[in-house]
Amino acid sequence: MKDLKIEQKRSLSRLEAADQLAALAAALRQGEDAELELEPWKLSLRIPADLRGEIELEVGDGEIELEIEFKWSTAPAAPTAPTAPTTKRPATKRTATRRSATKRTVAKKS
Repeated sequence: MKDLKIEQKRSLSRLEAADQLAALAAALRQGEDAELELEPWKLSLRIPADLRGEIELEVGDGEIELEIEFKWSTAPAAPTAPTAPTTKRPATKRTATRRSATKRTVAKKS
């Protein structure tokens, strides 16, 4: 069973559809809550930084259906464990010798 489902079906002009998509896109870009006008309501959604997306196109029965779907978890993000700092190992004599030999070879060609 779903916790909540809101569905609205209505006719839109191309401009109204573009306005809805633009408002959602701006909220996604800015990291703000997304507010969608669903007459007579205004739906406000907090969208996390990472989500899953799906685009589906279906053609049949004289119609084209385009679905754009985004999904994300409602569970709080688990804290990530801090990673240990990495240390750079000093070059060994063998490596240093190879580098010197390479530099000499390049210098001779120039």
